[in-house]
Amino acid sequence: MKQFGGKIAVITGGGTGMGRELAKQLATEGCHVAMCDVSPENMEETQAACRKAAPAGTRVTTHECDVSEERQVLRFRDEVASEHATKHVNLLFNNAGIGAGGSMLTDERAEWDKTFAVCWGGVYYCTRAFLPMLVAAPEAHLINTSSVNGFWASLGPNVPHTAYSAAKFAVKGFSEALIGDLRLNAPHVKVSVVMPGHVGTSIVTNSGKVLGRPSPKEMTHEDLDRVRERFERQGVPVEGVTDDQLRAGMEMMAVAFRDMAPLTAAGAATQILDAVREERWRVLVGKDAEALDRRVREAPEEAYETSFVEKLRKDGFFGGLINTVSGRED
Repeated sequence: MKQFGGKIAVITGGGTGMGRELAKQLATEGCHVAMCDVSPENMEETQAACRKAAPAGTRVTTHECDVSEERQVLRFRDEVASEHATKHVNLLFNNAGIGAGGSMLTDERAEWDKTFAVCWGGVYYCTRAFLPMLVAAPEAHLINTSSVNGFWASLGPNVPHTAYSAAKFAVKGFSEALIGDLRLNAPHVKVSVVMPGHVGTSIVTNSGKVLGRPSPKEMTHEDLDRVRERFERQGVPVEGVTDDQLRAGMEMMAVAFRDMAPLTAAGAATQILDAVREERWRVLVGKDAEALDRRVREAPEEAYETSFVEKLRKDGFFGGLINTVSGRED
């Protein structure tokens, strides 16, 4: 699929980040877009940007949907078929994701389950729902967003990352298994697994909203005490830090994750679309993802040791990401 003009693309998590940038770049080429998200306001912004850049006649529709709920996914599929007057789609980007439930031991099960349900369940439900429409197209491509955490289940020492990593490992394995399944049963449908490194998105802020967490400004003293406990378990000194300082620090961390990443969401979207054109099934997004992949392959037994992270830092990678999630300032 060298050109996207006139094709129909379905994008989950289209309200912000890579989903928004994929929608914009596809619409600019004249690709019709159907996006879903849990935030209608964010989707309206994406839709406006797409319509501004797209050629006349390009259809861009928005659909409120929580991909962790199969009944909502099925409704989303039916809306796409109706509003685009189609029985097929050419592209499905399973992009939606949140991050929480780091620890099986100290975090709430509800947050763990929700993270896994969005990051893995959303990919499964959407693939199940839209696969017949992909098969019905003359040419089609399924693109599943995993992560570097789909082959490295860590954010560095002292930061548990179980729910997100487990989901992203599942996405990677599922996508690789589909290569043979599709080749045998629907050879005109291609599949890619996308594994981004640190990309500048609003996943930190969006995850809190999806999980119903108060924003830092809304947190009570009791809420902040729980944050302090988590930081202390991670080895981050917070003794003497006031509530207001902690609130400000949390907001700065979310902004830093988005704005200080080595790769923008737009840059990541470009790399993903280039991989689709080239029919590459394994897509490492960002130089940091390439470096981490190489290091894990070279020394898998060392992957969860402090020495492994120090090697990444010496390579010039992941220092900013690990510092942001752990609260370090070195």
